Amino acid sequence: MAKLTGKALVAQGGGPTAVINQSLVGVVLEARKFPEISRVYGAKHGVRGIVDEEFIDLTQATTHNLEQVAETPASALGSTRDKPDEEYCSKMFRILLAHEIRYFYYIGGNDSADTCRIVNEQAKAAGYELRTVHVPKTIDNDLVGTDHCPGYGSAAKFVAQAFAGANLDNRALPGVYIAVVMGRHAGFLTAASVFARKFPDDGPHLVYLPERVFDPDRFIGDVQDVYSRHGRCIVAVSEGVCDKDCRPIITTLKTGDVEKDAHGNVQLSGTGALGDLLADFVKAKTKIKRVRADTLGYLQRSFLGCVSETDAHEAREVGEKAVQFSVWHNVDGSVAIKRVGDYAVEYELLNLANVAGQTKVMPKEYVNAAGNGMTEAFKLYARPLVGDLAVVDRIAAPMVHKIKSGD
Repeated sequence: MAKLTGKALVAQGGGPTAVINQSLVGVVLEARKFPEISRVYGAKHGVRGIVDEEFIDLTQATTHNLEQVAETPASALGSTRDKPDEEYCSKMFRILLAHEIRYFYYIGGNDSADTCRIVNEQAKAAGYELRTVHVPKTIDNDLVGTDHCPGYGSAAKFVAQAFAGANLDNRALPGVYIAVVMGRHAGFLTAASVFARKFPDDGPHLVYLPERVFDPDRFIGDVQDVYSRHGRCIVAVSEGVCDKDCRPIITTLKTGDVEKDAHGNVQLSGTGALGDLLADFVKAKTKIKRVRADTLGYLQRSFLGCVSETDAHEAREVGEKAVQFSVWHNVDGSVAIKRVGDYAVEYELLNLANVAGQTKVMPKEYVNAAGNGMTEAFKLYARPLVGDLAVVDRIAAPMVHKIKSGD
């Protein structure tokens, strides 16, 4: 079989991460090694940049510049929330044809995999040789077929350390603290908050995920129980928690209309509404006076200086493997991470149709029976991905005997 020669195009889609540029640079540097690839282009702002024909020639970027970009969080090429349909992808395909693109690499999550699937099918229907490879990325860790997703480990590290800091604050000035974490359908990121614990009474004391029904009355009972035992309570809750009828809790606690995003989904990220609603609910149902709430929001995605080394290395490698699969093996697909040993990974290529548009959720064995905490099985799964965490400790010194108060 004759080797496929032509230009390569890489783009980034969806929410940025702390290590998505590692994947970008992995693609570019690896692609520049192969004589089959004449130029390496980058599309600005994902698929929107392809339709608008806004490309930059990454063949001319220096290796030093690219390595600096690799260590910089967020999407260096820019991203998009566009969700292409057949017509949209048809416009993209015509641009790919015009520029003689033979290798297309799209770094992203579920929707990006689906875009790759549609473009790949259109190329086959047109009889045009195009290698299309989806490079996985998402802090939600919800792509099917892969053990975990690049971007998750670093975001999980941020969540763990944010809760560790909140725990120290809450221990100094006790009360109820509620923090809302990203995760519309999957609770992997919220679950990572458990790595904040070092001592038996450390928070988060309660963890609520979208995979389990959120019962407001039971929530109040859980909070009161923890508060009665520790004199304080820290709660980690996924933004996507729902009631027994699968309605987002933000819609059941809020009076009036709720904000929706461009795709018609209830707006969960970028708003402190759920945290405030839960805090007000606790105040109304209990006698606890000090109740505070935060929403970690976009800080989770691209926080500078909080990167898991494991995450960074694997993000680079999925980009490199995407190029190797497409050039060496002349195949399309979605790169997946396979866990082997304790702890090591291998990479494989999955059929695009088996990944596109699907969502992985938290396995049942990772959540405790009460539905408000994580099991050891989850910790064993996620701990290698988070990497090293900041050290916290407590003063170890005896109390001084009271004199005046004994009179």
